[in-house]
Amino acid sequence: MAGRRVVVFPSSAELGPALAHLVTSRAEKSIASNGRFTLGLSGGSLVSMLSKELLALPQLDCSKWVVGFCDERLVSFTDPESTYGLYKSQLFSKINIPDSGILTIDSSLPVDKCAEDYTCKLKEAFPGDDFPVFDLLLLGMGPDGHTCSLFPDHPLLEEKQKIVAPISDSPKPPPQRVTMTLPVVNSARCVAFVSTGGSKAAVLKDVLEGGKAPAYPAARVLPTSGELFWLIDEPAATALTIQVERLGAEAKL
Repeated sequence: MAGRRVVVFPSSAELGPALAHLVTSRAEKSIASNGRFTLGLSGGSLVSMLSKELLALPQLDCSKWVVGFCDERLVSFTDPESTYGLYKSQLFSKINIPDSGILTIDSSLPVDKCAEDYTCKLKEAFPGDDFPVFDLLLLGMGPDGHTCSLFPDHPLLEEKQKIVAPISDSPKPPPQRVTMTLPVVNSARCVAFVSTGGSKAAVLKDVLEGGKAPAYPAARVLPTSGELFWLIDEPAATALTIQVERLGAEAKL
């Protein structure tokens, strides 16, 4: 791992612009090197924050972006639980990303087949990689320490072979989902967690300071050779005793 940076912002209002800069700076770097930028998205509060901040940028060019989903709920795209559906209405419909650059699940398939189908789509997008190597993955963390759809004490945490795994018994509804596995997450060139609010403070302390065994799923995200960012606000950071960076909206990550 290239090193972990825990960056604390006064509030989510300052965190958002810094997150957008992280995305666009990594995009510029990746496009210059490889001709494209590969981004993995998560749902939850990240959807509205990222959409708002990216759309506020002048001259945003997403024509060479390839976007996948770190996990997705097995619901129709018109369902409010659909992560793709939320990004489509709030972001994709307002930027110049080509349809071919958005890797979506086939929500009409049974969950096992859906995971296999999405695995094939990722393999086509990342030919030659045992596990897809995304330029940037954006992750959230639940109050139970889960990330993607990888939940505490779930057998999927030990999955070593699959790229995308099905889950039919998610403790958080809806129960049927597909998720990237830890080997994919930890293959990324850069992973950034976004975690805000006082409800995350206690679990964030355990994740970042190693206070729980077995480790929370989010604590098992340790990129093999990539960067790891934790972008958090002051309410989420209240219990931390480790050294952190404190930055503002103009931060260049």
